[in-house]
This record gives sequence, C-alpha cells and structure tokens, in this order.
Amino acid sequence: MRILFITATRLGDAVLSTGLLAHLIRHVPDARFTIVCGPVAAGLFQNLPGLERVIVMEKRKHDLHWLDLWKNCIGQKWDLAIDLRGSAITFFLNTRKRLIMRGGRRPGLRVAHLGQVLKLSPPPLPTVWLNDADQTMADQMLPVSGPLIAIGPTANWTGKIWPTDRYLALWAAVSKTLPAARPVIFYGPGQQERMLAQPVLEALPNAIDAGGHFSLTQVAAMLTRCCLYIGNDSGLMHLAAASGTPTLGLFGPSRASEYAPSGPHTAWVVAPGPEGEAPIAGLSVATVAEAANRLLAETHS
Repeated sequence: MRILFITATRLGDAVLSTGLLAHLIRHVPDARFTIVCGPVAAGLFQNLPGLERVIVMEKRKHDLHWLDLWKNCIGQKWDLAIDLRGSAITFFLNTRKRLIMRGGRRPGLRVAHLGQVLKLSPPPLPTVWLNDADQTMADQMLPVSGPLIAIGPTANWTGKIWPTDRYLALWAAVSKTLPAARPVIFYGPGQQERMLAQPVLEALPNAIDAGGHFSLTQVAAMLTRCCLYIGNDSGLMHLAAASGTPTLGLFGPSRASEYAPSGPHTAWVVAPGPEGEAPIAGLSVATVAEAANRLLAETHS
C-alpha cells in the first residue's frame, strides 16, 4: 500500500502530524510512505518505518512548488493520499482515496484537528523515530550520569521569546529540587539562534551546548536523556514533547489553546492577558519555576 503524506513546512506542525503516521504504521504495517514537507522538517522523517522517500517542497513564486510536487507524484498510483495543507493537489493525482484537512486557523488544539483527518479521538500522540546512530551520538554528547534539564530559549519570532536574563533565576529555583542537575541548552541552526542562546549559555553554570549543528533525530535522542524540558512555544518544544521528555511550554502571544505541547508528560504556562496578545515578558520566574518543579515532582523519581 502506497501512501502520500503531505505535511507542514513548519517544524512544530510537522511534529504534531507524526501521530497520524504512527497510527498508520500500526494499522497498515506493509505501507510504503512518501512524505512531503518543508526543508526544516525533512530530517524528522529519515527513520520512518516504511519510508520510500521524502520530497522537500521549497516555496516558489506563484505557487509553482505545487506544480513541482504534482510532477513528482503524477507517475505513481497511490492507495491513499493525505493532504494536511488543505490544497487541491490530490484531485489531480491517481489515488484510490484522498483525505484533505481544511486549511486555515480555527479554535481548538491543532493535534485534535489532525486526529479528525482519520476520525481519531483522542488524537494519537506525536512521536519521533530514532536509529542506533542517533542514540550513540546522544550517549557521546551527554555522558553525564546525573539529571539533565533541557532549556530551549529561542523561537521563530521575538514575541514568543521569554526574556533570556530570567533563566539564571529560574535555574536557581529549579535546581533546589534537583541540586545535582545540569542544564542542556538546545537551539536551532544559524547565527540568530546562536545569538539568542548565547546569554543563557553564559549565565548558567556548567551548561552543555547542544544546539546549532545536530540533525532533528539527534536532537530528539539527546532530549530523551533529559528529565525535563523548559522552553518557548516552538518546533523544539513540540519535538521535546514527542520524544517523551516531560515538557513545559512557555506561552505569551501564541495560543496554548491551539499549540500546547502534546506528549505523555506535558504542561504549559501562559502570560497574563488576552490570549494571543499577552506579552510573554509578563510571565514571571516564580510562575515558571512552580510549574517546572511540579512537573519534575510528577515525573522524576
């Protein structure tokens, strides 16, 4: 059975869609998957069971990227085509069945909207597929025997970023619960991400730099070794939750009602004010520390 799976260009949305793939793998074990996604998310699927290929869709003027995709897919007969982008492309492909998720924003959790594509309630949790090389790299990168706490101080726009000068006070509060813990700082590739993470790396004692040049599955493997993740609403936050790491998301002007982290152990805190408009600077260290320590108490033994 050949399945075409068109998912998001943004990392966070692509991570949330992995629950659908996990469901299909369990229920159609002989399925062969072609994944369509943006370049940022492509590495997420490299270890997917049954993967035939990943088509990286680069945005082009006049929506020509959809024509490129059609050319890539028209020669194949598909048993199922799932389009999470809400496009019309599957109507122009040879497929026995098509499922199209309506585009645009609407109230409610994004992961629940994704579940509705396959009529699944509750929706399946996101996941990450790791291989032995990912695990070996994580063992080498994080050979620490004591507890590790992951911190994600970056995001794709400044409005989502909790002030970096608060992490020292946050660490002082959280490390009272785990005095032997060591911080691990995660961030994406590129100079801007590095600049956002640098003040936190410099402020926190004995911090481990785990950002900038790792693949998504390597990052996920490192996250599985952490007993807690604290970070802004971002693709990295969703990756941490999907990895099974207890995850605390920090929300300001983005909407937790739509993009709260989804995983086996998750929590989130929201800055005071109208949803979608609250400045994240209004989120206090005390509020974040209380939620972090509560999540630690629930999950760390």
